[in-house]
Amino acid sequence: MKSAKISGGSTTEYVILDAVELAADPELQSRLAESAHRILADLVDGGAALGWVEPPSPDEVADLLAHVVSAARAGDAALRFAFVERRLVGLGYWLRYARPTHRPHADLEKVAVDAAVHGRGVGRALTAALIADARKAGIEVLTLDARGDNTGALHLYRSLGFTEYGRLPDFVAVGERRYDKVFCMLDFRRHD
Repeated sequence: MKSAKISGGSTTEYVILDAVELAADPELQSRLAESAHRILADLVDGGAALGWVEPPSPDEVADLLAHVVSAARAGDAALRFAFVERRLVGLGYWLRYARPTHRPHADLEKVAVDAAVHGRGVGRALTAALIADARKAGIEVLTLDARGDNTGALHLYRSLGFTEYGRLPDFVAVGERRYDKVFCMLDFRRHD
């Protein structure tokens, strides 16, 4: 369990938990799917680049969490949650690649932070914890992709050591709008 202070007006304490630590707190666990749905649906409704065009349903989010928790138990994922005063304000996860030839590697699939705490370091703390989890799990290369207009996220990832290795112009379709798909990687083989 980690706690740190986030800036932005007032000082707020937040805690980053992994799936095992969360399971030890039945009260937090009982509200998890509902709280995660609220964050993801609100962000997508506001235009966030999280892989959905329309906000996901509560069942879709519950199924996603169950899948990632199952993968984490098998050593094929890491899942982190950020709480402020016992209220979920962010989540993120990576999944190990399923192909046998890609098993040493994983993909950072989602990092989502409640808009109410954007810019206060929660996304950085979640991502840093997921990077540490990947190192600990022996992941060789951690990849991610981001929508090209998501400059805040791309800046965060670069500041944490990710490098861009490719870009598909106008690949992401949101209605009539098109955005680049930006591929980034953090190669632990070079850093270890």
